[in-house]
Amino acid sequence: MKAYESSAKVTSEGIKIPDWLLEILPSNQEVKVIILVNEQTDSSQADWSKLTAEQFFAGYEQSDNIYDTL
Repeated sequence: MKAYESSAKVTSEGIKIPDWLLEILPSNQEVKVIILVNEQTDSSQADWSKLTAEQFFAGYEQSDNIYDTL
């Protein structure tokens, strides 16, 4: 199975597939489609993520560095 990656634009009429991709795909062939969408995070989610990381690393002790070499 081959994979091709490209950005596409979603409009009210559907998804516009780039012409170069349409040219290389054989016609009348079924394809598998995976759609990846950027998630929009609100400021409170970003704040929670930052706090979580800060609290995680605040609990890191110098003696914990022995686990970094495993």
